Amino acid sequence: MPEQDATAQPGVAPTARPTAGTMFAALYGEHVPHAWHDPASEHDAYQLFHQRSLAMGWLDDRAGAEQGNASGGRTLAAPGLWAMNDAGWSHPLAAPGSNLISWFQVEASASADDRPLPLQPFLRCAQDTTERIGAVRLTAVQVLLPVQGIDASDRPPYAMMPSMRTPDWFGECDPRARVPVKVRIDGGLDPSIPVVAPQFARRVVPPDQNVFTGGIDEDFPSGGFPTPPFDDRFWNGPPLHGMTLSGELAEWSCDAIGSLAATVADSAAQIGIRTPVLFTVVRN
Repeated sequence: MPEQDATAQPGVAPTARPTAGTMFAALYGEHVPHAWHDPASEHDAYQLFHQRSLAMGWLDDRAGAEQGNASGGRTLAAPGLWAMNDAGWSHPLAAPGSNLISWFQVEASASADDRPLPLQPFLRCAQDTTERIGAVRLTAVQVLLPVQGIDASDRPPYAMMPSMRTPDWFGECDPRARVPVKVRIDGGLDPSIPVVAPQFARRVVPPDQNVFTGGIDEDFPSGGFPTPPFDDRFWNGPPLHGMTLSGELAEWSCDAIGSLAATVADSAAQIGIRTPVLFTVVRN
């Protein structure tokens, strides 16, 4: 499969089925490739992420099955959490010196009313793919959340915040694993988030969980977060209107970051945000 890095540009994966919208993840930090890894290998970020998604049952491969059927090939496929779009180890639009080590773009499938956006498996798959070829030391994770694809009004009473149904997964974390982080939640050109910041923060940091604990930080500069590696027209940029939270994360992992990202998306939908939201976590 050809390497995607050279010409990759943001865009929406073509599909006739209803979707939640585009999810884009960028991982920042240090990446030391394994000694045996061949930089020219056909096993690039796109192929590895695709294979991992397929192996875990997360890939929605129905479009490929339909194409195969039209040409006399396979017809069996299952719905999944996302359709593959693009990926790479570097990106032509990444800011110089940003320490971007990998990025992944998918089209999220429409979620059931009592399920959150699949951000935990998405970031888990991104981390698995990146670690497949080298040792990773993450310093920041950035995700574009398709909040516009969440219809909070259709959610059942028992799952008004689906992302908060599983906080006990982090209940057995080593207390020493907790890490201080800064979290940026930005609506781009939409000025709504700063207006509802206190209400937003209460939803993101409810008292009956310990995945993330903290509160609003008005002193940390927004310039302390990496610039997203895609054109402003891709979402609703540039990042001009947002809020920053300071606190502690249960552990420094894409699993915990994905859980927090899903809660941010649920919270944004609950308070009436209807545009994509840029979510960034930086290890403090």
